[in-house]
Amino acid sequence: MQPKLLVISLNYRTAEMTLRSVQFALREMTGLNAELVIVDNDSGDGSFETMQAALASEPWAQGAPVRLIQSGHNGGFGAGNNVGIRAGWSDGSRPDYVYILNSDAFPDPGSIQALYDHLESHPATGFAGSYIHGEDGEAHMTAFRFPSVASEFEGAARFGPFSRLLKHKIVPIGIPQTRERVDWLAGASMMMRQSVLDEIGLFDETFFLYFEETDLCLRAARAGHEVHYIRDSEVTHIGSVSTGMKTWQRVPGFWLDSRWHYYSKNHGRFYAALATLAHVAGGGLWRLRRLVQNKPPADPPHFLRDLVFHDLKALVRPLPGKRAAVISPKDGTAFETPAE
Repeated sequence: MQPKLLVISLNYRTAEMTLRSVQFALREMTGLNAELVIVDNDSGDGSFETMQAALASEPWAQGAPVRLIQSGHNGGFGAGNNVGIRAGWSDGSRPDYVYILNSDAFPDPGSIQALYDHLESHPATGFAGSYIHGEDGEAHMTAFRFPSVASEFEGAARFGPFSRLLKHKIVPIGIPQTRERVDWLAGASMMMRQSVLDEIGLFDETFFLYFEETDLCLRAARAGHEVHYIRDSEVTHIGSVSTGMKTWQRVPGFWLDSRWHYYSKNHGRFYAALATLAHVAGGGLWRLRRLVQNKPPADPPHFLRDLVFHDLKALVRPLPGKRAAVISPKDGTAFETPAE
């Protein structure tokens, strides 16, 4: 019997875009034994009702293997995708593969099939991800090394000699031009082997946004499973629509929480503190160069100060409880409110 594929589209206040993305995905599911589930991540803006009406009335949705469910609460990217993974197929059965697709990502012809074929023919591969490009055709950075103390210093210092010295520690690895094994992939378009998820667990829901894919891929790697970047799988991605990241006026607390949780969970609190010290050292050097060379700022306002204060507090107390992020309708800035 042909292996089963579950496609998950996570929506948060982008109903029209999600429906457009779903149509692209359904087209690429043709010939596969696949179902698609849309998870509305407690948008609270009428998204669920809008999508429900479209699925009931739009010609493209009639008879399509697609259904809509509610998450019940907005626990973030990982938690929302976990809702879809746990839902499984509509008949209650479990898929062989799970494909997560951002609501602002649109699979190009053959993209889903390429990931599926790769996992079918490479049993050592646990996760496979796509080549992502913008609407203008420009490639996006989506293949990475695991972050480290060295990468924190290099990324914050932004200085050519340091980057050349630490070139094998830089987190972004560029744009691979062929299939390549990587440490971790962005979750905009990623297919996962269900058996690997059964072994290592689903997304860690302590992460609200950011670092959840990094953590999941690290757990897979530690369990002996490979992560592959598949150049032949191409996906168009707008990017940062739900999170407002491109318009952040200040780095939100959930990003700082996620960064600290990633390091402290996987390497210990001492290592997390070293990573922060390395970032502060590199960031301090960068700010001196800015003053001397009159360079424009590269971080959101108060970033270094916020990072230091956050991590000093995190050293002596548990992280705050799970939070609900809100995107301001006025300027797109992400801020957070305590979860109920």
